[in-house]
Amino acid sequence: MTKKQEALTDAHKFKFWQQQLAINGIKLNEVQEQYVRRRHNGEVLFALLTIDADTPEGDKIPPVVFLKGHAVSVLVVLIDNDTREKFVVLVRQRRVCDGSHTYEHPAGMVDVDDEPAEVGAREVGEEIGLAVTPGDLVKLNNRLWYPSTGASDEAMHYFFVEKELSRAEIMSFHHRNMGVASEFERITTVVATLPEAHKLVNNVNGLLIHFLYLKSVGDFETMRLL
Repeated sequence: MTKKQEALTDAHKFKFWQQQLAINGIKLNEVQEQYVRRRHNGEVLFALLTIDADTPEGDKIPPVVFLKGHAVSVLVVLIDNDTREKFVVLVRQRRVCDGSHTYEHPAGMVDVDDEPAEVGAREVGEEIGLAVTPGDLVKLNNRLWYPSTGASDEAMHYFFVEKELSRAEIMSFHHRNMGVASEFERITTVVATLPEAHKLVNNVNGLLIHFLYLKSVGDFETMRLL
């Protein structure tokens, strides 16, 4: 059976974006869909739009918008229950814009009325195979943060989770082949110390979450090593 495609104007992220425009006094005159990507179930994943919109000062805002919505990123910290040494689990996959391999933390997009912590817990399970609950996740930012001040509306929720395991259990998460086939994900997991992970990661969200976590737990000694 063919899945019914969600109309862009019915998507939660589109409605939220419209609300934010109104709150900020922006008059939206016209929206044109240039490209819309949907999930396998028909829900809008992201969209490239051209718009005509006016600011309260009478200016035009830039005409191109990459509508992505909210996303979560989760730092997974595994603690050796004998030595207390900490390891993090990264996911290695291809970067969308140029096809290069990149190292990231489990992450996912928040759609419809999902709770960010629920999305984060689900992504940790799907991307690295660690079972956690939303209650296991600790929030690192108490308000929405925006990675880009440019043409994208993406807003981030940052979390961390700590689990105590044996060294053998920790290393069992190294080099797992993970991902959701229907989402065209091809993921390999990597276990590393946090300083090692910091050298592998090259995206701002991933680097920022390291510092947020270390500040949150008061580990300034490791922070000096980054």
